[in-house]
Amino acid sequence: MATETASPSIQLGDYIVIQRQKYTKLQKFGSLDTTATLGKETLELKSLLDQPYGSTFKMSVKETKPGKRGAQRQHTLELCSETELNSTREALGISSSGADNRDICDNGEAQSLKSADIEQLREECNESSKIIEKLVENSKTFHNRTEYSQEKYLRKKEKKYFEFVQIRQPTIRLMLDIFYRQDAEKIMGIRVDTLSQIISYSGVCGLGSYLLYESGTNGLLPAAMLNSIGAGTEGSLVHMHPGNVPQKQALLALKLPLEQQLRCVSVNLYSVLREFYQGGETIGSNLSVTEPTEVVREETQPETPTEDQPEAIEPSTKKPKLEEVKGEANKGPPRWQLENKRATALMHNKFDSLVLAAKEHPSSILQALLPLVKPSRPVVVFSTCKELLQETYMELKTSGKVTGLHLTSNWMRTYQILPNRTHPEVNMSGNSGYLLTGYTLR
Repeated sequence: MATETASPSIQLGDYIVIQRQKYTKLQKFGSLDTTATLGKETLELKSLLDQPYGSTFKMSVKETKPGKRGAQRQHTLELCSETELNSTREALGISSSGADNRDICDNGEAQSLKSADIEQLREECNESSKIIEKLVENSKTFHNRTEYSQEKYLRKKEKKYFEFVQIRQPTIRLMLDIFYRQDAEKIMGIRVDTLSQIISYSGVCGLGSYLLYESGTNGLLPAAMLNSIGAGTEGSLVHMHPGNVPQKQALLALKLPLEQQLRCVSVNLYSVLREFYQGGETIGSNLSVTEPTEVVREETQPETPTEDQPEAIEPSTKKPKLEEVKGEANKGPPRWQLENKRATALMHNKFDSLVLAAKEHPSSILQALLPLVKPSRPVVVFSTCKELLQETYMELKTSGKVTGLHLTSNWMRTYQILPNRTHPEVNMSGNSGYLLTGYTLR
């Protein structure tokens, strides 16, 4: 008899996704004093501790503070049931509607309530349905609108006054949607269909070792590949990056098991290639690739650079104290050297796939990494610029190192599917970069 697995609960240090209707936000629940901002609403998150993911909470106004852009409301969260999330139309008992909207004049005078009255109403009423009910009662044109127009009006007001939020566990799809909506350039414009094709073409699975180079996607690409490798498998990933500190926000947000995280080796591209071709000091000669030392285990979750911590992105310019230098000398080799050793061991055994997502010209990087890939293995190159991949295509075609070359562009269109009003969405992205794929030759 199969037993049901309990859903994971929210713990301190977790990344969570706060969803209010269709809006989602990635937030780190670092301490009990952590707050999240949704527009003009500030949420206290301490009541989330030990609650299961997927729970719905009701926003209760704690206090209202005046701000530059109107009143800033601070809310506490109270756990509630799904039955409280009723349709506003059903709750208000709206049954009448007009035949068309030809006689409705949008001159801003339809609502008899003033802004001050609505703000006072928000302070007195803690339920969105009561606020919307008052707005409907004082609207001169609501009952003359068509049923579809009434639904649009109610949805617009629900979006503004909706008092429920749902806490969801981060997934690759959720994080990609959030990053893409906030700033697509921070993830190189990679859309969900492009990411799925990168994973599909690369053939990532629980067996073998895989090589990834990316110029900065908030940890989205290594998180997606490591997620496809899975927990409790034999697969490993070498994640190369051009900076001093790897971007791992998405990787840490997934909250993968420790053993799965340890199978992702993040190294600087130039440092590890120097180590691979020139060698270095003999440190950790008996270091196993699959069983890292305790030094690596202690530092598996370094502080991830975020927008709130810009100093973590660039190396510190302060001179270290003498005591710190002595302390580091007693600890042994730094972590980056140990990671380079682990990556070099995997590089000597060669990889089963190569994925490259570069903001710079991919040609020279590709030429340096191609010898590390086994024969008849997939190669996937992503770029936002078509001309760069066209040049790379001709170089690979001439060299004869890669066969089955294809240069493709993704174009995805989202449709609204509703009775008698099915149409493409008005706002959509026209392009999500280009993919160059092929297979290595001996």
